[in-house]
Amino acid sequence: MAENSPANRVPSHGTHLFGTTFAIDFIAVNERGLSGKRGWRSVLATEPPEVFVGFGAPILAPASGTVVAAIDGELDHEARRSQLALIPYALSQARRIRTGVRAIAGNHVVIAMGPFGPFVLIAHLRRGTVNVAVGSVVEVGDTIGSCGNSGNSTQPHVHVQVTDSTVWPTARGRPIIFERPHVSGDNWLPRNGEAFNAS
Repeated sequence: MAENSPANRVPSHGTHLFGTTFAIDFIAVNERGLSGKRGWRSVLATEPPEVFVGFGAPILAPASGTVVAAIDGELDHEARRSQLALIPYALSQARRIRTGVRAIAGNHVVIAMGPFGPFVLIAHLRRGTVNVAVGSVVEVGDTIGSCGNSGNSTQPHVHVQVTDSTVWPTARGRPIIFERPHVSGDNWLPRNGEAFNAS
């Protein structure tokens, strides 16, 4: 399911910082549209990332190109669907921004689609699963890692954005478009809450 989609608003994540102007998030959901089983922890506390549908799911390269960044080793932290658990997390946001892109993107891969870009960033991957390295050539559909909850993430999901640069303090976001799953040649940008089968 899509969230924080530029089809709904720009900047999609409420800021242009780090080139996130047109970024989009994808959250794996079950047949009932839930990202994880509900319980008392989902209402009052944090939750282990392992209880979420998407945690550990393979993540495929959305574009072909050369890997120019591959970061692994960041922890997958507890998830926060609870409004109570989100309060201390929100208060620590400024510290993460000051720390830089690694604290925001967590484990991530950046693919250069050409010698001078554009650059596709895939963020919040699971620790220990990034299986490409700087210089690797990838094709659309190649596995690059697994869905995680690293970086600035409140539940396991995948963040995708395209930028004109990898100099993150000044990088500018670029609009993105996808091919609709199972419909060849149909350009598409899912809206917030739109569920689809991408298998």
